[in-house]
Amino acid sequence: MLEKYTTTVVGAHSLPRWYEALEKQVEAGKLTKEDMADAQARASQAALLDEEAAGIDVVNGGEMHRRQNNRHAPPNAMLNFFWAKMPGFEKDPNSEYGHVTRPKPITPKDEGVFHPAAVCTSKIEYGDIGLIDEFKFVSRYARDPEKVKITMTGPHMLAKVAHDEYYGGDLRAMMMDIAEVINQNFKELERLGCKHLQLDEPLFAVGGITREEVEAAIEANNAAWEGITAFKWEHVCQGNYAVGEDYDGQIGHRYFDIEPYPTDEICNLECDAIMNEGDMTPEYEGKLKNQQLAVGVANVQDLNIETPEQLAEHMHEWGVGGWLPEEQALITSSCGMNHLSRDIAVGKLQAMAGARDLLRSS
Repeated sequence: MLEKYTTTVVGAHSLPRWYEALEKQVEAGKLTKEDMADAQARASQAALLDEEAAGIDVVNGGEMHRRQNNRHAPPNAMLNFFWAKMPGFEKDPNSEYGHVTRPKPITPKDEGVFHPAAVCTSKIEYGDIGLIDEFKFVSRYARDPEKVKITMTGPHMLAKVAHDEYYGGDLRAMMMDIAEVINQNFKELERLGCKHLQLDEPLFAVGGITREEVEAAIEANNAAWEGITAFKWEHVCQGNYAVGEDYDGQIGHRYFDIEPYPTDEICNLECDAIMNEGDMTPEYEGKLKNQQLAVGVANVQDLNIETPEQLAEHMHEWGVGGWLPEEQALITSSCGMNHLSRDIAVGKLQAMAGARDLLRSS
């Protein structure tokens, strides 16, 4: 168990606006892909520095190396980066994503919103999915390598959003094979000294998801954690971090606003900490087990930078120090910050660290 009010990031840091300009230079042949990779590495260093300077306890590299310019595009950092590396999904080296894609809607509630989904054409088997290099790079520059966290999209998200042409619609089997790939990569990370690992699952409350599917997804996530001794984080994403109507390609609501929030199932995750969207914290009362709860108190859908006092007040409003013992309470943001400008993202990180200090001192 971590010290009460330990702070951590969800994963994605503010995406530099120069990403798009550099990509256009690469497409025009004026810069190479190696130049872009170097720029991504420098952005990862900058994200780590922002987090550490803000006072965040458990940090990462902002997921910079795994994303293209997607400030206003589908979340290729969560999906395409891993599909392109995972055996079983049809590859296409000429595609901007590295694999074959076909449009697929995310949910029946959003019929006009599609993702460029991968196509699974054979059994999903082990492959190096890029986490090893990420940890080696970030830990090399971190003040304390033992505070570096590596994040990974969960088996439910990776399977659910893809086209299945191999498993015959058996989503559970597909998720379990993905879980095995994740598990093997996580074990290799542990051997390298990684002390913090995270899975991200955005779809537990999306339209059309049955209780049986959520149960199978929880089973797959637990399989991914089998034998792992590092601190295990599970981020239950909100489904949408859009800010404003002009946020292209994103849904216009939170999944939690539409479907029942399956807290009892979520609390069956065999992890050390569940990361939630802050205002959903009361849903965990009477259901949370021995996990810690990282309250997503810094709201990434709000362009205003909260004060530490405001965040601390929200923590108390949602039950911290009441039904939720302080020892079980951690601090994070409601989702990733890739869509926020750097000054807003850093301001929210600083507020999280300030709230930690206020709450510990009181």
